[in-house]
Amino acid sequence: MKPTAVVIGAGIGGVATAARLAKNGYDVTVLEKNSQAGGRCNQIVKDGHRFDIGPTLFLMPEVWEETYAAMGEKMSDHMDLRRIDPTYKVHFDDGLQLELTSDIGKMQTQLERVEKTAFTGFLGYIAEGSKHYKISLEKFVGRNFYNIFEYFSLANLPLIFQLKALGKHYTNTGRFFKDERLKAAFTFQNMYLGLSPYDAPATYSLLQYTELAEGVWYPIGGMYKGIQTMTEIAEKLGVKFVYNAPAKKINVEKNKVKSVTVEDGRDFPADIFVGNADLPYIYDQLLPDKAAAKKLDEKLYTCSTIMFYWGVDKEYSQIAHHNIFLGGDYKSSFDEIFNDHTLPGKPSFYIHAPARTDASAAPKGQDTLYVLVPVGHLDESKGQDWDAMVNRARETVFARLEKEMGITDLKEHIKFEIINTPKTWKEQFNLVKGAAFGLSHNFWQVGFLRPQNRHAKYKNMYFAGASTHPGTGLPIVLLSARLTTERIMKEMGTISVQNMKNAVLAATD
Repeated sequence: MKPTAVVIGAGIGGVATAARLAKNGYDVTVLEKNSQAGGRCNQIVKDGHRFDIGPTLFLMPEVWEETYAAMGEKMSDHMDLRRIDPTYKVHFDDGLQLELTSDIGKMQTQLERVEKTAFTGFLGYIAEGSKHYKISLEKFVGRNFYNIFEYFSLANLPLIFQLKALGKHYTNTGRFFKDERLKAAFTFQNMYLGLSPYDAPATYSLLQYTELAEGVWYPIGGMYKGIQTMTEIAEKLGVKFVYNAPAKKINVEKNKVKSVTVEDGRDFPADIFVGNADLPYIYDQLLPDKAAAKKLDEKLYTCSTIMFYWGVDKEYSQIAHHNIFLGGDYKSSFDEIFNDHTLPGKPSFYIHAPARTDASAAPKGQDTLYVLVPVGHLDESKGQDWDAMVNRARETVFARLEKEMGITDLKEHIKFEIINTPKTWKEQFNLVKGAAFGLSHNFWQVGFLRPQNRHAKYKNMYFAGASTHPGTGLPIVLLSARLTTERIMKEMGTISVQNMKNAVLAATD
C-alpha cells in the first residue's frame, strides 16, 4: 500500500512537491482554497486580455528544467521560452534612460555616458555576482541544513564572508559605481524578493548576474503556463487536486499530525503533510502552537504591492516588455515602504506589457498592461488609507507615462481595471500582513536561521514555499519543493517507485 501525503495549497511549490512525491511512490492529495492551482502565480483572463497575477520574470531556467526532469518530463515539451533582451528599460525621474542588456557593447556605451569608469565597474560587479550565484546555489540555497552546526560549519564560515552575507547590497554596489543612478539600476532587483537594497545582503548581486548572463525569459502563454503544465503532469502521476477547499484546522496528536479538516467539514488523514500555504499563516491559523506563531509574527516581512491590471483598447508600442520607473529619493522611498509601511511620496513602479513578446496576451491592436507599485505591508498602527494610496499610485503612473513617453490618452483607453492591494494578498492568498513575498531575507532569516521545512515538534509536518528555506522567488520556491521532497524521502524512509518495482521483481524471481 502506498504511503499517503496531503499538501495544503496549490501554489507552484505545492504542485511541484506533490508531483515529486507522486513520482516517488506517494498517494498525494492537494487541498486548494481557490478554484484553480497557482497561488500568487495565477492568471486573470478577461475580454481577450491575459495577465499574470504575480511573477512575470522567468529566471534560472536550469532549475525549471531539473523540476520537469524530476517529474519524468522535458521542459522543452511543455514551455516555449523567449528571451527578453534588453531585459528592462529603466527610467529615472531626471530623464535618464538605460536599457539593461546582455549586449556588452551596448552596455559599455550606455554606462560610460553616465560615468567614465562605470563599464569596468560593471564587469567587476557581474563577476562578483557570478561567484555569489554559484557558491549560494551549491552550498546554501540548493541544500538542506539539519542543524545549526551544518550551517555554521568550518567549511561554510569562510563562504559566508565570501558571499558578503553581513554586508548591505547598496553599500557594496558603491565599490563598483559612483553615480547614484547606476547604484539604483543595479540594486532595484531586490524588489523581486520584496527587499530594500539598503537591508538586503550584498550576496544579492547574484540577481543581476542571473538576468544578464543566464537571461530573462518569458513563456508563450504566460507564467501561468508553468502552473498549468506542472498540474497536468502531477495529475498524470496520480495526484488528486481538491479545489474550493480552504484548510480550517490541522489536527495533531502528540508529536504527529493526523489529518487536515477543510471548511466544509471534510477530513483528510495521511502519513505526511506539506504546508504550501504561507508558513506564518499555517502556524497562526491552522496549527495549535500559538507561541511559535507569535515568534513568526515578530520576524521581518517583505513589502507588499498595489497592482493594476489594465485591459486597454489601444496598443502603446513605446512601452517595452519590462519597464522600471524609479522615482524620487531612492533611499527615502525604501524607508517609507519598509519603515513607515506606506506608499512613497514619489513612488517607483514596474510595467509589464506581455503582448510585446506574446501576441496572445491581448486582442489584436490592443494592450494588456500590468502595473506593480511597491508599498508597505499591512500595519494596523499606521492608519493606512488604501483608497487614497491606490489613487495616488494610479495618477503617478499616468503622469510619468505622459512626461516620459508622451502617452496622454491612456485613461480614455482603459476598458477595465482590476486592482490588488495588500488586503487582497491577505484575503485571497492568506499572506500574513499582506506581505506579497512572505518573510524577509536578512542574515537572520536565511539558511538554517529561516523557518525550517519541517516542523520542530510534529515530525510528519513539512513546508514548501516562499517563507521556508531557501526563500522567495519562483525558481527558489521550486528548489524548496526539491529540498522538502528530499528531506521527506530521507526522514520517512520511503523508496521511489522504481525501487518499489525492482523490489517486486526481485521477490518474484
